[in-house]
Amino acid sequence: MRKAKLDVAAELARLEALTSFDLRGEWRRLHGMQPPKRLSRDLMIRGITYKLQERAYGGLAKSVLRRISGAELETLSKCENRKAPRVTVQPGTQLVREWNGQTHTVLVRSDGVEWRGKRYRSLSVVAREITGAHWSGPRFFGLTSSKGASDG
Repeated sequence: MRKAKLDVAAELARLEALTSFDLRGEWRRLHGMQPPKRLSRDLMIRGITYKLQERAYGGLAKSVLRRISGAELETLSKCENRKAPRVTVQPGTQLVREWNGQTHTVLVRSDGVEWRGKRYRSLSVVAREITGAHWSGPRFFGLTSSKGASDG
C-alpha cells in the first residue's frame, strides 16, 4: 500500500510537467475515450489523477455504485416535473465558473456581487460581461438547473 502512494505521488509530479497534448493522451489511455474538447488543463489533471488513484487504491465497491445508481434514478423520476427551488447564497460566498479557458470568481455581497474588483447589481450582469450574451446569472454560475431557472 505504501508503494502505491509513492507511485501516485510520482505520477502527479510527472503530470504537472506534461503539455496539454500529452495530458490528452494520458486521458485517452486511462479513460479509454477522448477528453471533452474544452476541458481545462486543471480539470484534465484532476480527471487523470482520479483514475490513477482509483487504479492504485481501488474504486468504489460495486454495492455502493449500485446504491448510488439506484438513488440517482429514483431522485430523477421524483423530481423530473418539479421546478428547481431557488438557491439562496449568503454574502461572502465565492462562486467560480470557467468560461473559454478562464476561471472567473465572483464574491457575493449583501448589496450585489463583486467581480474583478468591481461591484455589480446581479449575477446576470456579470454573466453578460463574461460571455457577451444574455445569460441567467444563477444558471451560468450553476445555482439552478436548466429547468425552472431563476434570474438574479
